[in-house]
Amino acid sequence: PSPSPTLTPTAGPGGCTATMQTVNSWGGGFQSSVTVRAGSSAIRGWTVTWSWPGSQSVSQLWGGLQSGSGSSVSVRNESWNGTLGASASTTFGFVANGTAATPTLTCSAS
Repeated sequence: PSPSPTLTPTAGPGGCTATMQTVNSWGGGFQSSVTVRAGSSAIRGWTVTWSWPGSQSVSQLWGGLQSGSGSSVSVRNESWNGTLGASASTTFGFVANGTAATPTLTCSAS
């Protein structure tokens, strides 16, 4: 019998992707939700980073641990939501000051 073809996973073993969605906005602020999804294999932790296009700043965050301030934001998992099975997801959210924006996110997994 011939060997079956090898499938290339889109996010790679242990990889992750992150997407941001604006939930609500008002004059001077907005609320967003970020979904972190594991790739083709389980992960034990994740970190999502992005840079704001303007003068936005996070004022409140839940479901993750923020480090850094200013235009560059880095959020890593809490102890209870870092382990994700293959293709599983978790969500964190935040309130920010400024005009609603949806920057490009980078997700790294461990």
